[in-house]
Amino acid sequence: MADAFERRTPATYDEEILAAERHEVISSYTDEDRIRRVTEELRAGFRALAHVGAAASFFGSARTPPGDPEYELARRCARLVGEAGLAVITGGGPGIMEAANRGAREAGAPSIGLNIELPFEQGLNPYVDLALEFHYFFTRKVMFVRYASGFVVFPGGFGTLDELFESLTLIQTGKIVHFPVVLVGSAYWRGLVRWLEERVVAEGKVSPEELRLFTVTDDPEEVRDILRAAAHRRPRIDLSAANDGAA
Repeated sequence: MADAFERRTPATYDEEILAAERHEVISSYTDEDRIRRVTEELRAGFRALAHVGAAASFFGSARTPPGDPEYELARRCARLVGEAGLAVITGGGPGIMEAANRGAREAGAPSIGLNIELPFEQGLNPYVDLALEFHYFFTRKVMFVRYASGFVVFPGGFGTLDELFESLTLIQTGKIVHFPVVLVGSAYWRGLVRWLEERVVAEGKVSPEELRLFTVTDDPEEVRDILRAAAHRRPRIDLSAANDGAA
C-alpha cells in the first residue's frame, strides 16, 4: 500500500525534534543526538549572556514597519529603558524587535537579538549589537526569561501572545517572581483584557488578583519606571577565573 503522506526532510530543528515519531518525517538523528544539540544550544546561550545584568525583553509584531506609531513608541520605550541602565533583548528580527533594538542603541545600552531559525528567513535587524542564533524555540525562550528582569509586550500575533501567556503562567505558578509584564498599546489590548475579565475570571478560570500580574499602558515613562523598580539579576562572574586569581 502506498504511503498516505510523501516523506520529507524536516524544515527546522524544531520540526525534526517535535515530529520525529511521525512516519512522513525523515530523520537521521538519534535522541542522543537531539539531546546533545539542545545542550550545546543552552550552553552557548548561557555563555554569551552571562555578563548581562539588568535587562528587559521586548516583544511585538515583526510586521510593524518603520514610521508606524507603534514602531516609534517601541523605539522610544526602549531608548528610555536603555537610558535607565537596562539592556534590551528582542527576537532580533524586523518590526517591533527592530524598533526596540534601535532605541537601545540610541541610548548606548546593550542591544541583544535572539534570532530563530525559520523556514522563511527573517534575518537580523541592523541595530543588534550582540546576536545569537537559535534552532529551538524552547531554548530561546529560556534566554528571554533567564536574562530579563521583565517583559514589554507590544501589539503582535501568535508569537507575541505565546510569550505573553508563557510569562504570565511562569509568574502565576511561582517559577519566576518580581517579574513585571507591561502591555503597551491600550487600544490593542483592551479587547483581550475585557475577555479575560468577562469570561476567564467570571468563570473562575483565573482569579481577579491574577489579572494584576500585568500592567497596560501607553506611557513610555511608566514602562521605564516599572522596569527600573523590578528585581534585577546580576551579571554572573567566572568562578574559575575568580578562584585562579585568589590562588
